[in-house]
Amino acid sequence: MSKLKILIFPDPRLRTVASKVVVVDDEIRTLIKDMLETMYKGEGIGLAATQVDVHKRVIVIDVSEEKNKPLVLINPLIEEIIETNKLPYSEGCLSVPGFYEELERPSKVKISTLDLNNKTLKIEAEGILSVVIQHEMDHLEGKIFVDYLSNLKREMIRKKLIKQKKISTAN
Repeated sequence: MSKLKILIFPDPRLRTVASKVVVVDDEIRTLIKDMLETMYKGEGIGLAATQVDVHKRVIVIDVSEEKNKPLVLINPLIEEIIETNKLPYSEGCLSVPGFYEELERPSKVKISTLDLNNKTLKIEAEGILSVVIQHEMDHLEGKIFVDYLSNLKREMIRKKLIKQKKISTAN
């Protein structure tokens, strides 16, 4: 069982805008450890604190094949988006299980973030890492990847997930 419970769309708590982390302390470090465990257990490559009903600006990511290179972003801020080349990618989400849709996002971003020691880092991400950072940062703003889809597709996914929840709670 995962350490933390992941909220599933259309849970309204996924729409909560996360607040800034004031100081990186042991509570935040424990949250990060639990988020990493939850992300790995769920076979995800990114997880925002909003998805586990903690509305702080914290993200964990690991896009390595071996799942041994975790990246922690605290109060991440996109400093520059390079729009010239958009990367199409089939996105999925631990909060929208079983659904994947192709979206296009900028292929390269520059961000600033805090690390576990309250130090500011500058990161230039491209490719899949850029996509994951943007996807997870959307969560911190209360936005989900299905928001980029047509109303019809989003509603279809919403209904299927509600139906799945009813079936699983009935068993």
